[in-house]
Amino acid sequence: MSNKAGDVSLDYRIEGMSCTACAARIERALGKMDGVRQVSVSYASRMAWIRFDPLLQQPARIVERIGQLGFRAVGTEGAGVSFDEAARLQMRLIVSALFSLPLLWSMADHVPLLGLLPMPPLFRNLWFQLAIASVIQFGIGMPFYIGAWNALRERTANMDVLVAVGTTAAYLYSHYMVFAFIRESGGFRLTSGSHPAVYFETPAVVITALLLGKYMESRIAARALRETEGYGGLRSKEAVIVRAGSRRSVPLAEVRVGDHVMAEAGAKIPVDGVVLEGEAEADESLLTGESRPVRKRTGAEVWAGTVLIGGTLRIRTEAVQAGTMLDRIHGLLKRAQASKSTVQRRVDRISVIFVPAMLTLSVLTFAGNWLWFAPGETDRALLRSLAVLLAACPCALGLAAPISLVIASGRLARRGIVVKDAGALERLAHLDTLVLDKTGTLTEGKPNLSAVKPLAVSETALLRLAAAAESASPHPFAKAIVDAAASRGLVPPSSTGIRELPGYGITAQVEGRQIGIGSAKFMEDQQWTGLEALQLFARKHEDAGATVLYVAADGRCLGAFAFSDKVKDSSERAVAWLRKAGLDVHLATGDHKAPALAAAETAGIGSVHASMTPERKFALVESLKREGRVTAMAGDGWNDAPALAAADVGFALGSGARAALEAGHLTLLRPRLTGICQAIAISRLTLRNIRQNLAFALLYNMMIVPLAVCGLLQPWMAGGAMALSSLSVVCNALRLGRLIDRKLKENSAE
Repeated sequence: MSNKAGDVSLDYRIEGMSCTACAARIERALGKMDGVRQVSVSYASRMAWIRFDPLLQQPARIVERIGQLGFRAVGTEGAGVSFDEAARLQMRLIVSALFSLPLLWSMADHVPLLGLLPMPPLFRNLWFQLAIASVIQFGIGMPFYIGAWNALRERTANMDVLVAVGTTAAYLYSHYMVFAFIRESGGFRLTSGSHPAVYFETPAVVITALLLGKYMESRIAARALRETEGYGGLRSKEAVIVRAGSRRSVPLAEVRVGDHVMAEAGAKIPVDGVVLEGEAEADESLLTGESRPVRKRTGAEVWAGTVLIGGTLRIRTEAVQAGTMLDRIHGLLKRAQASKSTVQRRVDRISVIFVPAMLTLSVLTFAGNWLWFAPGETDRALLRSLAVLLAACPCALGLAAPISLVIASGRLARRGIVVKDAGALERLAHLDTLVLDKTGTLTEGKPNLSAVKPLAVSETALLRLAAAAESASPHPFAKAIVDAAASRGLVPPSSTGIRELPGYGITAQVEGRQIGIGSAKFMEDQQWTGLEALQLFARKHEDAGATVLYVAADGRCLGAFAFSDKVKDSSERAVAWLRKAGLDVHLATGDHKAPALAAAETAGIGSVHASMTPERKFALVESLKREGRVTAMAGDGWNDAPALAAADVGFALGSGARAALEAGHLTLLRPRLTGICQAIAISRLTLRNIRQNLAFALLYNMMIVPLAVCGLLQPWMAGGAMALSSLSVVCNALRLGRLIDRKLKENSAE
């Protein structure tokens, strides 16, 4: 669906889901509402991400619709992962286990351990068993009935339907046998003596086993999710502001953009802003993954959630609460955890038909046994069909991918790698081609003005005019020009009519003249004159690996600048790791061929594409994809936006810049290519873990269901196996966190 301007995104925690079919039901229902553009509901994280047009739809109506489906939507603003669901399941489990014990004890002949203990006569009384079973069935088990009713009301089925139908069949059969015995015996005295075969213990033990599995699954899943909630714990509740010359502590909600905030050593910085006074170091490790403290001086940017080490800073607030990079990253992480990969969507489609298929198989099992294999033996046919219902487990399939993806996205976030889309993490594991931008991606991104060649004007005049034209541009070359002018004490005049063409250059009106600054391609397109005297200068510095930009006034060249930009040490190590991992690495840059080749040779890249405009980078990515390659693009999140969007996986390297968070599928808050290496290593481990989970879930259903059909499993055994299958998948997914930490420690590219 199109991402129209003005759309609003909301996150909700969904309570009451019992399996992935519930999540699919919510998605279908909300997707039909007017103005709802996109819905993604994750059963594993119990989260929903909804994007809608506020002119056509309201949050209250969305919450109301979720309630009509039988679930509860809870806002996640300021809240972390909740263990409330696990607490409620624990209470139901304890009560169910206590009430099931007498019924299980009545099976002492079949349970050797209980057979060693003296049995109270009351436990064999059928009235007592009927009463206890009724409490479990319609008291403890009532949420299963409610969930089943809500599903059937929406013309679908979920795990609750399987449980409700199966346990009710066993309960009603036993209930019928009790009253049939009364009618035949002519009395209501049901003592501990001889009585008909009943199966009250079956639904009781099944419900208890399912509650045990759901409780453990909920606890483990909540713990896994809480491990990814690091960003939520970085928020400050208060801030010290300076107003009217005095300091006072106020709730963070009262801080406004433009306020001056004081931050002292050992405290979390509460806002995003710019340092006005002071000098200190900031620990940004939990936000960006940067292990070393970062020095902050006047003019430096600081981020909410980072911790000050030594010194005191006076900060001008640029963003607070939901506008901070901290909250935006947290929101993107929650959105990624609610989003679905290709594997998840395929499994969801299977889950939708899985429950009806198992209901049909259960009916066929009953009919086959009652009519052919054991004619007239109703109890035998019933137990086998009941075992089929209780053995079928859509939850194990549904949990196979999302828990692993949640853990992986959390581990990446700790390293300053923000995943915006779970599908991108899956595609990353299949990556075979990577296209890299040069400036700020492969290189330091902080080019120095190494040489100036003026024509017809002085060097000072040339630098002054260029700084005026570039004063508002965020490009690294523009910053280098402005910094060089400032270092010489020059004050650039004001400029108007600024027009920036990403990958080409910039034009602006300065002191009544049309000033242009750009690459050789920009120079040719603008048909500037008077370039002959610059050819020797350009060739000399480009052969040395420098980048040359030209400056013109009213179409006539005034001079040229040469910039040197060092290849990062981490880039060399990262490229070596990527090539060893089997990736074909390309360099695509707007620079001239000579500096592009020099940078590629230093980094160890063999394929170089120079003088590339954003359109040509986009075309390069598309051509590689047409060749059947799974292609990633890594750039700075500004000029490379078209190529980032076109790639199967787009990496935006942004040094924590706000704009970079909106580009690509993954954002590297630390602009180092080693982050790509870490992301690929984690994605491959994650995909392997998902495949293990899916293999187990499929093998479980392929083995257990036929055993139930053949009568080799008692219903209570089938119910226990259902619970155990989900639990096993969650535990294996939880193991992924330790595998990731170990893998990165062994093969660190840092």
